[in-house]
Amino acid sequence: MKASDIMTRDPACVTPEDSARQAAQLMADHDCGCLTVVDSHGSNKVIGVITDRDIAVRGVARGRGSDTLVRDLMTRDATTCPPEADLKEVERAMSDRQVRRIVVADADGCACGIISQADLARASDRDVSEKDVARVVERISEPARASAKGTDDARSATSRI
Repeated sequence: MKASDIMTRDPACVTPEDSARQAAQLMADHDCGCLTVVDSHGSNKVIGVITDRDIAVRGVARGRGSDTLVRDLMTRDATTCPPEADLKEVERAMSDRQVRRIVVADADGCACGIISQADLARASDRDVSEKDVARVVERISEPARASAKGTDDARSATSRI
């Protein structure tokens, strides 16, 4: 089974120039906790992600208002995978990088989907066992490891699987 088989297609996206309020409203409208950040709505080239946690911790907890720009709150260099990535590769990347979601990007680096740990859990007839899914959830949920880059978010790993 491939990433494209379980991904949520056409994920909601924001640009770095959108506000935290706009991002939060999109999350509410789409019932999600993560948005892909793209360079522009026309191109959809992935440049990062913003989560509800980013808004809370990097924004609200630091006294920033709802007019704060996404660029000031986002996690840059999101972990991505191609649509043809095997689910075992996706699970390994989520575990290794301790991320709950992976953006699916096409060959041009444009967002075409997103996979959450819930998508992995709901996937039927997949090539991985329930035990494997449980292991992924456990590893993702471990306390954050220290970031080699020294950023304030150890989960901001840059890579494409």
